[in-house]
Amino acid sequence: MLEEVHVSNLALIDEAWIELVPGMTVLTGETGAGKTALVGALKLLLGERADSGMVRSGASEAVVEGRFRIDGAEVVARRRLTADGRSRCTLDGSMATVGELARVLGPLVDLHGQHEHQALLTPGRHTVYLDRYIGDEAGGALARYRAAREAYAAAESELGRLTAELADAERRADYLRFVLEEITAVDPAPGEDEELEKRLPALMHSEKLAEAARAAHTQVRGDGGAVDSIAAALGMLQRVEGLDPALDALAERLVSVSAEFDDVGEEMRAYADTLEHDPGVLDEVQSRLATLSGLKKKYGPSLELVFEARDDATSRQAAVETGDAEIGRARERIEAARAELTHAADRLIALRHERADGFTEALAAAIDGLNMAGARFEVAFEELEFASWGPDGPERVEFRFAPAEGEMARPLAKIASGGEISRVMLTLKSVLGKVDDVPVLVFDEVDAGIGGVTGLAVGARLAGLAENRQVLVVTHLPQVAAYAVHHLVVHKTVTDGRTVTMVEPVDGDRRVAEIARMLSGSDTDASFAHADELLGQVAELLDEAAR
Repeated sequence: MLEEVHVSNLALIDEAWIELVPGMTVLTGETGAGKTALVGALKLLLGERADSGMVRSGASEAVVEGRFRIDGAEVVARRRLTADGRSRCTLDGSMATVGELARVLGPLVDLHGQHEHQALLTPGRHTVYLDRYIGDEAGGALARYRAAREAYAAAESELGRLTAELADAERRADYLRFVLEEITAVDPAPGEDEELEKRLPALMHSEKLAEAARAAHTQVRGDGGAVDSIAAALGMLQRVEGLDPALDALAERLVSVSAEFDDVGEEMRAYADTLEHDPGVLDEVQSRLATLSGLKKKYGPSLELVFEARDDATSRQAAVETGDAEIGRARERIEAARAELTHAADRLIALRHERADGFTEALAAAIDGLNMAGARFEVAFEELEFASWGPDGPERVEFRFAPAEGEMARPLAKIASGGEISRVMLTLKSVLGKVDDVPVLVFDEVDAGIGGVTGLAVGARLAGLAENRQVLVVTHLPQVAAYAVHHLVVHKTVTDGRTVTMVEPVDGDRRVAEIARMLSGSDTDASFAHADELLGQVAELLDEAAR
């Protein structure tokens, strides 16, 4: 239940602390006193969208706090709304998002305002009401239907993808064939272009390179060359070997140098011998590089991308060859998915049709207690074309209403007055209240267009709902207010030159005075007597109902 609400700097509310109790609480007050702002504060706690215009003029921020009790545990929610439009939320002191407020607290409160009358007049909402009456069984059947509908949509999407790919492959068949033939004809090898580019300089300058290598070989290993000179030097050093270790060490180094010069000279001769001087080989390499360059220009810029283009063309050609078979299998999957969807739809239809009579009978019995004897409800089902099946089912569900015996049941929007719609809405909430487990019900002036004896009946119905849950009612009807176990009065006052909204609990004579104001707008002895009489009448009705 909702135990306490604190509101600060919201609309005309400077500061308000509201303690709530089990059973039925009413908020009353003159039009414009600020009752709507209090309902708006509650909506903020439930995660509804905030508007910076709600912040009280001159204040930097508005704050709304609520203390709830969930399964015996206390939960405190807080929402701050700054004048520049920023919103901050906490749950039990920890930072939270607006979505978390809605997820944690939203299921605790069912808020009904006058705008919901429009929802009642919209057939698109009627399926939801019927399913709520049926309960978990309808929820399960609807979940299976939606899962089957998603599976069917996925199968259709897959068929569309395959069909588009096949059509694209068929349109490009000649081009794909050309790509494969062109790349296959060249038959490039991985890294071939890099290897050929490394060979090219030696082929282009082979004569110069060979001439230079042979000349260097002569200088190193020819008569009188470097190798001979080093050998002569070594001979001189060997004649004094052993006389000085330092000179012996240099001789050893010279031996190593001699071996290195000898190897380098031989390798230069071998290098010169390996160089190719055939112009035909150069032409072949240059021609091959040009061919590979042409492929890379078309499909590259690298040889790896050329291979990817070849593989893609291969797979697309394979798709053309196997495409018909794939599409055939996709069509089979669609047929299976459609059969499953139809089966789930039939189960959902059967369940709703089976329970519809019980729903309308419960509604008729409930509205009979609201001074509408003989009124009845019907649930009309309109079968939809398969292509029009929506997320809520394969049929259009619409409530129809006959306000009196002998009249034809017609859509609510065409026959119901404002007062009738209020009673229909309350009837619906009464019936659904027996199957819903929402602990807090809030009714924001849903008794519009009602008065007199009917007002007493509406008050009794709201009090009945409050027997096993908390009910908060914003009302202008004294007949409804008289049924409350807790009465809060919202009024405006001027403090320090500013108009502010105040919320005060009333009982005893103060409550009689508020009921008198609601009855006649005056505080005469006659109005007090009338209010006292109304409260006594309601007390007797409650005692009689309790017996």
